[in-house]
Amino acid sequence: MAYLTRLAALAALLASSASIVSAVDDSGSGKTTRYWDCCKPSCSWSRPGLTSPVKTCDIDDKPLANGVEAQSGCQGGNAFACSDQSPWAVSDDLAYGFAAVTSSNPACCQCFKLTFTDGPVKGKKMIVQATNIGDDVDGTQFDLAIPGGGFGLFDGCSKQWGATSDVWGAQYGGPSTNTCPKFPSKLKKGCGFRWGWMKGADNPKVNYEKVACPAAIVAKSGCSVAGSSRPRALPRAAAQKLVEG
Repeated sequence: MAYLTRLAALAALLASSASIVSAVDDSGSGKTTRYWDCCKPSCSWSRPGLTSPVKTCDIDDKPLANGVEAQSGCQGGNAFACSDQSPWAVSDDLAYGFAAVTSSNPACCQCFKLTFTDGPVKGKKMIVQATNIGDDVDGTQFDLAIPGGGFGLFDGCSKQWGATSDVWGAQYGGPSTNTCPKFPSKLKKGCGFRWGWMKGADNPKVNYEKVACPAAIVAKSGCSVAGSSRPRALPRAAAQKLVEG
């Protein structure tokens, strides 16, 4: 009986470890929000199933060689989010970026194609990689990482960039107008994504589905999944075809 009990416990442990890599539904309907807290992304820590966690940077936005072990700048350490993990437009109708997903069902390093279903971005598509998790993010929510999107629960931006509320705006949602010209130079383009490609859309709804990660996204995050769950890095042309299909 003791052997069977230990066997059941081992099975439960293996199941919970697998869920760390992929537990968000493969497809469905949901919503988006936005944030940029400058903290070390949750998926930068070593996790079961990851061959390579998300890259992280020091307070001067330089990549850390020992980023996995480094403590987050939001907890007194020297690891912060890298500025190049901002969103960018691939075309008028396709963008790439990163997002936080629910902490109860994280999906570190998995990619999802979001098709916006309302607002000024209706019909546009965005492929995001899950690089962070949030206790305030629900199971069908994608919290888009956009500089100037609001700190959310944590604020590492005041320490890393000297952020002030008159430029960076409200804790949730960020500024109500385009203050991107006043942002640090490395964050201006990513901040402008909200007002440019997204046309100022405020938390639009989406349909989503899990897809292979484009090579351009993996190149920025450095994040990949081991084994059969590992997203196959798609070149840009293949990713564009996937979106058009």
